[in-house]
Amino acid sequence: MEYRYRAKNLHSEVIRGRAEARDQKELYQALRKKDLFLIHASKVKKKVLRYKLKAMELSEFSRQISSMSEAGITVLRALAIMKEQNLKPQVINVYTFLFEYVQLGQTLSAAMKASEGSFPELMINMYSAGEYSGNLADTALKMAIYYEKEHRTNTKIRNAMMYPMILTVVILIVIVVLFTFILPQFFGLFEDVDLPAVTQLMMNISTFLTEKWYIILAVVALLVVGGKQLSRLPAVKNFRHKVMLKTPKIGGLLEIIYTARFSRTLSSLYSSGLAMITALEITSTIIGNTYIESQFSKAIALIRQGRPLSDAIATIDGFDRKLTSTILIGEETGSLDSMLESVADSYEYEATMAIERMIAIMEPALIIILAVIVGAIMLSVMMPLMSIYQDIGAS
Repeated sequence: MEYRYRAKNLHSEVIRGRAEARDQKELYQALRKKDLFLIHASKVKKKVLRYKLKAMELSEFSRQISSMSEAGITVLRALAIMKEQNLKPQVINVYTFLFEYVQLGQTLSAAMKASEGSFPELMINMYSAGEYSGNLADTALKMAIYYEKEHRTNTKIRNAMMYPMILTVVILIVIVVLFTFILPQFFGLFEDVDLPAVTQLMMNISTFLTEKWYIILAVVALLVVGGKQLSRLPAVKNFRHKVMLKTPKIGGLLEIIYTARFSRTLSSLYSSGLAMITALEITSTIIGNTYIESQFSKAIALIRQGRPLSDAIATIDGFDRKLTSTILIGEETGSLDSMLESVADSYEYEATMAIERMIAIMEPALIIILAVIVGAIMLSVMMPLMSIYQDIGAS
């Protein structure tokens, strides 16, 4: 618990400051050892930042810490410079919080941990290891590169999915317009006509959309809200993530992405001096798939028994098969960290290529779906019209 205090020294001068203590008694004893006599103390309310730095913001933060530390600038001075930059108010608030915390004598990793989720657990542990080993500049540079690559990969995925998402929205708009505005224009013509099954089906759908639209909205809202609540249940989330991995095409792409993320993270942690078990425990929390993450406890138990990493990883379902062989080679050659870094680069390239291949398949597939829907609607209109014209011609 943090206290703000006023105390007097041996010369009766008033000293103000902050200190960590379990209670005021412990604070009094801590100050007494410094020849300070406590006058007044009050608890400091912790600031809740509630802003999670994005990947590129994490990269920029780490790069600045690395460059300034390399130049011999203290962490406190570096944070003082960083918080004066022209950045988003939320980011400035985070930097200010870190500065104030480090100013009290805490380490940078402790300040990051106290920032209420602004920094990921992986980054906090990496900085802690860097501070412990005296290689904060190198560790921060690794984190800058790590999060820059993560930002690049996420950007590629978002950009690649943009066109299919726009096309999907267009398809939905076209369907709504056709069924609610275009088709009803022909209902009056078909009142006394013996309609084909496809036309009757389209008319029923159109009638339902125009007259019972509130039911559709209620069902959609129920599915969205209920789906969100269900997805928060660990068992449901675990099952959903497992199904995604087993889905053709999509599962293969996800395996590559998760393998690249695992390799990159484990390489960064292991090369920073963390023990393999500790590195695996941290890595298991950032995969992004609970089905894979739930299998790490068994793998870590095998390593505790003295089994090599390659055998432990082989028991995890959800990683690309080549990963085990690569780790085995790294273990035999004594270059596990560099081998993991290399395989991460390879898998990230494969992920980019796989995404492009998937998009190449999705785009024509969505266009075909749109064409089939429009074609079915046109056919449902043209068939009874042709029947009417034939009856007119016969009469």
